[in-house]
Amino acid sequence: MDVLVRLEARPSDSPVLAHVNSIPVLPFGTRSRREVVTLYGEADAQSLALALAATFESERMEASTASVVRHLGVWPDRGAVGDSAWRDGATGRLVTQDLDIPLDTLEARATELLGACGPTLRRVAAGLAMPDWPEGTERALTFSLASGTGGASGGSAGGSLDDDAGVESWLDSLRQADAYSYDATEAD
Repeated sequence: MDVLVRLEARPSDSPVLAHVNSIPVLPFGTRSRREVVTLYGEADAQSLALALAATFESERMEASTASVVRHLGVWPDRGAVGDSAWRDGATGRLVTQDLDIPLDTLEARATELLGACGPTLRRVAAGLAMPDWPEGTERALTFSLASGTGGASGGSAGGSLDDDAGVESWLDSLRQADAYSYDATEAD
């Protein structure tokens, strides 16, 4: 699962910690679904872990399909509340499901996620909290997690690069990107 984490100012009328929106796997071009997590207020690993826990817990409650679209809000006193929708493969009808995940369940799953990939989540939170972002830019970073396992894999701007295979894969992608831009420059 690819995760885009954004940081925004906390809305004055709501104590919401985060919103999670999923973008389904498209039949062209994308390798996995993307979760867009918007954190409000201060970026910290615990809030990020709670938002990701909402994603993983909602997966267990839904039909097993790659085309799920999910919208969840994560509150500090209530847990995660939202809905999901997908197209039924047999009938073609749009199916919706309300989601209500208790805070205790989210906290337990968030603890598991912090144990499995805490360094990655802390790096992403620290990257979002850095004070030297250019004025007027949106604070956003991406990384990847193995779906359902909580393990992090190589990514950009905060993704875990702890294992040698992940580092080598990440470096290969950079080398390829350099080669393509270099080749294009040489052709000019």
